[in-house]
Amino acid sequence: MGETDTLLEVKDLKTHFFTEDSVIPSVNGVSFTVKKGETIGIVGESGCGKSVTSLSILQLVSKPGRIVGGQILLNGTDLTKNSNKQMRKIRGNKISMIFQEPLTSLNPVFSIGRQISESIRLHQKIDRRKAKELAIDMLSKVGISNGDNLYNSFPHQLSGGMRQRVMIAMALSCRPQLLIADEPTTALDVTIQAQILKLMKNLREEYNTSIIMITHDLGVVAEMADRVIVMYAGQIVEQNNVFELFKNPKHPYTQGLLNSTPKIHQLKDQLESIEGNVPTPSNLPKGCKFHPRCPFSMEKCSQQDPPLLQVNAESSVRCWIHEDKEVIGL
Repeated sequence: MGETDTLLEVKDLKTHFFTEDSVIPSVNGVSFTVKKGETIGIVGESGCGKSVTSLSILQLVSKPGRIVGGQILLNGTDLTKNSNKQMRKIRGNKISMIFQEPLTSLNPVFSIGRQISESIRLHQKIDRRKAKELAIDMLSKVGISNGDNLYNSFPHQLSGGMRQRVMIAMALSCRPQLLIADEPTTALDVTIQAQILKLMKNLREEYNTSIIMITHDLGVVAEMADRVIVMYAGQIVEQNNVFELFKNPKHPYTQGLLNSTPKIHQLKDQLESIEGNVPTPSNLPKGCKFHPRCPFSMEKCSQQDPPLLQVNAESSVRCWIHEDKEVIGL
């Protein structure tokens, strides 16, 4: 992979939350790259650090959390060194984000059109009339044909699917290099979900936008992602291309996630489940973070936290079962 192909490089990212009596490692040494035009899926149960990773990229981690280590390189520039003013120029311009519930992300007192056109005017030196034209054009690109009428509507007047389209229109209005989508289809019904995913695919092809798709839905990952990152307790436990990950998962946690997903060609009376719960970041087990729930746990697993091991050029896994593989250097 040439350096010029890499849009984003996250190196050993550590984001911790500070309470009165403890430090909670929400993201603990996460490293990955995103190439131009590539879609990365980040999966894992609630509380594994997926969303905090995405908020760290945008420097939007709220107190008492803060980035305590690592680098986030966008086109080679470390975003962790940027001031708030510099980050405001990047957010919505070079990096955009779509949140899970658009009603809480859209301002209820401003019309849809005003919110999109203000986002455009903030980053592009154009007048109000031109911004309105671009906003209506963007609404049509996300499949809203009556953009003229919708321009003066308010968020509460729209359905969930329409609001999510508006969020995507706003996120893509400045043609960002990277789009972060945090559970973008969770609150939508299956038909609308399929339309939103198709729309994101089309826009990725048109603008060569890179996408980080954060989800717990493995069906969405299979549909959208080129590569998949599996997170557990603030760490990456497996990383692979999407075909290999589904065909040959290497980490016991990934195997558990896939086994607990219904498959149309293998109907069972009862789905398998992963025993136990995700540990709280304030009370992580010693050694491998997954070992209390792992069916293959050995004595070593409870003593030592395994490093991320390189299985082949595309695949890495954090598990002592694969300890004959090469350790990935940071």
